Amino acid sequence: MGSVATTDLDVMAADARAASRTLARMTPAEKNAVLERIADALVARADEIVSENQADLLAAREAGESGAMLDRLLLDEDRIGAMADGVRAIAALEDPVGAVDGGRRLYNGLQVTRKRIPLGVITVIYEGRPNVTSDAAALALKSGNAILLRGSRIAERSNRIIVDVIERAIRECEAPEAAVQLLPPDPDRSGLMRLVQMEGQIDLAIPRGGEGLKKFLGEHSRVPVIYAASGNCHVYVDASADLDMALDITMNAKVQRPGVCNAAETLLVHRDVAAEFIPRVTRALRAEGVELRMDEEALGLAGGPAEGVVAGGEDDFATEFLDLIIAVGIVDSVDEATEHITRFGSGHSEAIVTSSTGAANAFDQGLDSACIYINASTRFTDGGEFGMGAEVGNSTQKLHARGPVGLTELTTYKYVVVGEGQIRA
Repeated sequence: MGSVATTDLDVMAADARAASRTLARMTPAEKNAVLERIADALVARADEIVSENQADLLAAREAGESGAMLDRLLLDEDRIGAMADGVRAIAALEDPVGAVDGGRRLYNGLQVTRKRIPLGVITVIYEGRPNVTSDAAALALKSGNAILLRGSRIAERSNRIIVDVIERAIRECEAPEAAVQLLPPDPDRSGLMRLVQMEGQIDLAIPRGGEGLKKFLGEHSRVPVIYAASGNCHVYVDASADLDMALDITMNAKVQRPGVCNAAETLLVHRDVAAEFIPRVTRALRAEGVELRMDEEALGLAGGPAEGVVAGGEDDFATEFLDLIIAVGIVDSVDEATEHITRFGSGHSEAIVTSSTGAANAFDQGLDSACIYINASTRFTDGGEFGMGAEVGNSTQKLHARGPVGLTELTTYKYVVVGEGQIRA
């Protein structure tokens, strides 16, 4: 399938704009009815979704995609059930549209109220995770936004069947079908280029991908962007850490789902506990098939180079592997750890394992990442885990939204001013 022709994209965007105006007037009950219908339909048509997903998986395996990529792509009955649960969780949340989050009465009697409104038309650009299709669509619908979804070629069949499920549910509820539309992937990014230059037609772009996608949008986008880009996340084991806890957190952060953005990519260990902890964590990670790329001192404590245990360098510390690979380094202090993370990290999620309140505070105050964890895994950076139902992505920037992008982050606000004939002198 080729890229979307300019005229087709213009029509899709215009239809989405019209749909957004209808969505903005829908009641919470009406939007929730659509979401409940979508959730039921996902479960009812799970066999069809799995069948299309299996075709995507077969093509991905034949193309030599990594195990982590295949895991991101996989949909089975349990994962589809989780997708439906996520949609229902979003339906159960308080509707942000129309909520008043500020106001005052002025000296002249004018009543100023600030209330939440939808952004309008958003586009989400994502790679290899078809569950994002239902998450993003549900969040957009609940927050009163129309959405143009641009998935990747690797998940094309899966995304298409999920959007078909969503569109049919929207039709059955007599809501605007153009509220959720799927754009075909384009290998040369010409369609993407056109999409992110549609000022006045697209209100927000949210890319979920690596630094290459982030750079492309930074250079070419003319519409506002919330970057839900790379997740070069860290676990730092402090001198005062409970090493059993540190091992559990490290293993969960790296191994549970290595192909997602909140998985740990670097392990930093304080020198005072490195001689004890490095051999333990090396054995545990290797037992799970993880390759360790270690600085010189850590490599020595691990027993030297061996299968899956190799020398690493600065390039490794700067890499989001999204695979069973981790960079390992030794530091002298919490300050050195925060300096390392600031230099190499992406501002996503960082964890410290410590029993020292001072070290925890220094770690928190020394870093400007979106999410800081004290004695917990980075894997919790997730809209569902944060009580948001789901998220469109995890923002690593500072303006408008940081961390999981949920319902509130997909709205803006306007001021409504009520008077009794006042005029300005």
